[in-house]
Amino acid sequence: MKVILDIKDENAPFFLELVGKLDFVEVLKLINDPYKEKAVQDILMAFEDVAKYEKGKKKLKSAKKLLNEI
Repeated sequence: MKVILDIKDENAPFFLELVGKLDFVEVLKLINDPYKEKAVQDILMAFEDVAKYEKGKKKLKSAKKLLNEI
């Protein structure tokens, strides 16, 4: 059986160490490149922001305000 879990970043190292000690669990890391992993995490966070926006739980910045920050 395969299970996908969504764990807060700050708790991930502890959780991975914990389940790594179980002899009946195999932990698979899907991305071995830290730069690619960061990019995937950023994309996932962007999708979460869009979902929150669509539910009315988050307000997004205007393009003008975003460009002014750059």
